[in-house]
Amino acid sequence: MFYWVMKRIFLGPVLKLLFRPWVKGLDNIPADGAAIIASNHLSFSDSIFMPLMVRRPVVFLAKSEYFTGTGIKGRLTAMFFRLTNQLPMDRSGGAASEASLSAGMDVLSHGGLLGIYPEGTRSPDSRLYRGKVGVARLALKAGVPVVPVAMIGTDKVQPIGKRLPNIRRIGMIFGEPLDFSRYHDQAEDRLVQRQVTDEIMFELMRLSGQEYVDEYAAVVKLRLAGKPVDPAAAAEPLATPAPTDVSPDADAGAPNVRAGHQAADHGEGQDDGGAAATA
Repeated sequence: MFYWVMKRIFLGPVLKLLFRPWVKGLDNIPADGAAIIASNHLSFSDSIFMPLMVRRPVVFLAKSEYFTGTGIKGRLTAMFFRLTNQLPMDRSGGAASEASLSAGMDVLSHGGLLGIYPEGTRSPDSRLYRGKVGVARLALKAGVPVVPVAMIGTDKVQPIGKRLPNIRRIGMIFGEPLDFSRYHDQAEDRLVQRQVTDEIMFELMRLSGQEYVDEYAAVVKLRLAGKPVDPAAAAEPLATPAPTDVSPDADAGAPNVRAGHQAADHGEGQDDGGAAATA
């Protein structure tokens, strides 16, 4: 109820009036049935704007730190995330990440839309970074399509570290659903998980026009902050262990992408009435 009221009555109309979001390809979201919406991640506000424009409710896997804050601000943040259909995702790997996988699978098994950021964290510099294979494992185990979505301009609205947003227009492009049913019996194959993830990242790069970087964003953030690289930052949340008969860098190849690949036409017109978001 809270989700519907905020989206339709209070928060939604105000955000649409201020930021005038434009949308392309909204009809690529299935009208019913389970699917994963895989998005690039430029800003904290991605999790607000994108579900606002999708007619169906979207449940996001959000980093667990949003749910464990202390003090008044931390508790309010946790409450907001829970009331807006978001689930905590532990990115440390192992049993904790497996629990996050189960939560995502539960959403999909009930025919819902699951939103996930394959990069695992916000981009530190507006470029697109290597995807983690959790999105592939979920798609393969659940046997559902993946709809890639490119958020446009949200990094300008709310850059990292900025509390108050800049009022300017943003957009989003929903690509055609990606079907990975050809891998239906290989959900636990790590190399297949990497291949599927790389296909998703290629589509995100094509739609967004971002420069691709074959490195994890979490690792880059630590390096920029002058901190040692935590092994967990380079880990694959929700991934299965690497098979022992595969060389350590067997899945370290970059997706079939080219840095600086140009986006599809980013005309700021709306294609299908997507501005009128309905639950």
